[in-house]
Amino acid sequence: MKKRILLTSFDTWLSDQQSNSSDDLLLEVTKLDLLPHNLNFLRLLPVDVRLASSQVIQKIDEFQPDDIICCGMAARRTQLSIEVTASCNESVLQTTVDLEQLILGAMAIDISHDCGKFVCEGLYYSVLNYLLQKQLTTRCIFVHVPVLTPENLAVTVADFVLIINRLALS
Repeated sequence: MKKRILLTSFDTWLSDQQSNSSDDLLLEVTKLDLLPHNLNFLRLLPVDVRLASSQVIQKIDEFQPDDIICCGMAARRTQLSIEVTASCNESVLQTTVDLEQLILGAMAIDISHDCGKFVCEGLYYSVLNYLLQKQLTTRCIFVHVPVLTPENLAVTVADFVLIINRLALS
């Protein structure tokens, strides 16, 4: 049976941004049509924690994914970064995915302990908290995506596909 994987991305938040690299990456994945998984895309989420979280939780209830990969833009980073934790006030939640195992063989991915203090961390925390509160077995990771360039596009897409495949097989 195919694993159901929900992938999310954000819209832009600055007037001079032509796109959000998280959405650019998901767009590249839709072009591949090579993945033997049941992928469901929730693209261009509003850059607002409450609204984005509400839309993702609604999609979780509707789609009932096995895994969730939330993506957000990290313009200052140079490669994919997978976040270990998200916090809200004093509460810290951690993904249940073994990230070291997940990225074995990747060309350019790092494991990060700094989800930032913007909408990315808010969404990640909200989703992890929802899964915990509902006692769902769905696993969730958050991937920060650098600005995609001709130099890093192929490696970034390949590493992201590796993540999708590893989640689907574990």
